[in-house]
Amino acid sequence: MKRIAALPDHLVNQIAAGEVVERPANALKEIVENSIDAGATAVEVELSGGGIRQIRVSDNGSGIHADDIALALHRHATSKIQTLSDLEHVASMGFRGEGLASIASVSRLTLTSRTPDSAHANQVKAEDGKLSSPAAAAHPVGTTVEVAELFFNTPARRKFLKSENTEYAHCATMLERLALAHPYIAFSLKRDGKQVFKYPVQSQNERIAAIVGQDFQTASIEIDSGAGTMHLYGAIAKPTFAKGRADKQYCFVNRRFVRDKVMLHAVKQAYRDVLHNAVTPSFVLFLDLPPEAVDVNVHPTKTEIRFRDSQAVHQLVFHTLDKALAATRADQTESVGNAGSILGLATQRPSESPENLSETSFPHGSSPSGLQAAPQQQTFGGFGGAKSAPAPYSAARAPAQRGLSLQESRAALDTYAELYRRTETDDDIELSQFEQARFGGNAPPAFSDGHQTARDTGNGEAAQAGNSPPLGFAIAQLLGIYILAQAEDSLLLIDMHAAAERVNYEKMKAQREKLGSLQSQRLLLPVTFQASHEETAALADHGEALRPFGLELSDMGGNTIAVRAVPAMLGKSDVAALARDMLREIAQVGSSRAVEARENQILSTMACHGSIRAGRRLTLPEMNALLRDMENTPRSNQCNHGRPTWVKLTLKELDALFLRGQ
Repeated sequence: MKRIAALPDHLVNQIAAGEVVERPANALKEIVENSIDAGATAVEVELSGGGIRQIRVSDNGSGIHADDIALALHRHATSKIQTLSDLEHVASMGFRGEGLASIASVSRLTLTSRTPDSAHANQVKAEDGKLSSPAAAAHPVGTTVEVAELFFNTPARRKFLKSENTEYAHCATMLERLALAHPYIAFSLKRDGKQVFKYPVQSQNERIAAIVGQDFQTASIEIDSGAGTMHLYGAIAKPTFAKGRADKQYCFVNRRFVRDKVMLHAVKQAYRDVLHNAVTPSFVLFLDLPPEAVDVNVHPTKTEIRFRDSQAVHQLVFHTLDKALAATRADQTESVGNAGSILGLATQRPSESPENLSETSFPHGSSPSGLQAAPQQQTFGGFGGAKSAPAPYSAARAPAQRGLSLQESRAALDTYAELYRRTETDDDIELSQFEQARFGGNAPPAFSDGHQTARDTGNGEAAQAGNSPPLGFAIAQLLGIYILAQAEDSLLLIDMHAAAERVNYEKMKAQREKLGSLQSQRLLLPVTFQASHEETAALADHGEALRPFGLELSDMGGNTIAVRAVPAMLGKSDVAALARDMLREIAQVGSSRAVEARENQILSTMACHGSIRAGRRLTLPEMNALLRDMENTPRSNQCNHGRPTWVKLTLKELDALFLRGQ
């Protein structure tokens, strides 16, 4: 065995560079973080060859003292910490003293800096880890670092780099993360001499809109919550804005971008009730807490951290986001779906003949201008025309059904006129206790035997401000799938099945939390069905686990299963189909502990069975009852899979569709 010998400093730096400087983006991060720690209010970045040929970072920070400029390129030389206590309370972005030394060992680096009290700047150069003597230079107050020919002396490392375009993309992403975390600093980026972006000093919301996108900003919910010494703030996207990629997920701890499993798991848990499993939410979250409560010295890249109390962090993130998402209902926030943009896409394609339009875009032979159809590519992201696709789903198919008769149509119009009839005094309207409780004073007309009868015909004038509930009142049912409603200044389309699914789901969750189980309803005559071997086995192994969900099944022999009780809320559902789906769910879940962990998923499956199916005819009282339930149900702006339950078509958007005022 060879004798033990100390490695030369240059080799040590190159080994460290393998961890600190994996690619140009890592070098850029180390340099810009030094600028932030120096108190800079403006940072300018220039890249050539994707950062491989050159990285140039200039700032207007406090600069480096003339006597320290050479020391800045030495390993473990730093102004951030002096003792172990400083390390435990470190609040700066950098502190290890490895960044510049590692970069200098694998590149040609030039460091120029000037402090406010210096008559001139000082400059030092490093090539292949060898430092030149400091020399005077011309430079304003601040620091400039130029890194040329990264990995020129380590060709094996250079071979692992990707194309210039790819490396540039990583650099731009890295700089955007730093800019997002520090809106009080102006950032600019040039690529091969061309300006890419230039962000001035901005508010946090302005910086989020500039970097993450105006569509995200429009479709986001502001977050601001605290627990003890921890403060969580930022913005999360409404579930209907969610993407299939994780490119708009930002977690910052003490303004440092991190990839933390604790925070990401808490976010995923908060979205579990409003988002499909295959879709990821978008968010920008900032967590501020005392430096001693988090260990950032886990890895040289400092993107991995450890919380002293990870459970407290998880609880704060989960409960804050869960509370915010529970408010995504019509009486508290707008639906993200923009019906005007969706219909606008359909009306902006005059060159296409009806024969060329896909059946998916316009089902059942309807024309592009029909309210019953929407293009396959929907637009979400608020009312500013922003674009992002929701979770994919199959288009609803309307079954064949008769249209409304003339008498029924006239009755519906009379009902609508009565709803918005202007009255001189409130003495002309008498509300029953049911109407007061259900509609909060905004009563529909009198009904009897499930059919509407208007008290008298009105002139249909618009409702007075403040008299109409957020989702207005139902006018009609479209194609057996949607409810058409009118609010004070807009038309609304409501997906009956999706809306009812959310309402039923939240009711069942609340009942489970309050009573520990769902109230069941015994069937006078058990419903029997022929079961598969797998379904029979699932009943034998896990039948008792279904009882708390209000479902009682028994094996009749001969692969026949009898349903003896169902949840009271789902009494009108297809009992056999419900039992089959629940047996399939319970077979996948297995143990009772797993049942508890996946309880919401099981309830979601049950809620789907109890919801209104396409093609079912609803009366106006039933439609309005559903609208009022939506306004009082948490998370009702989206179904259990993240699809919007309603969209709005404002008067302005209607005018645009008909070219009014143009």
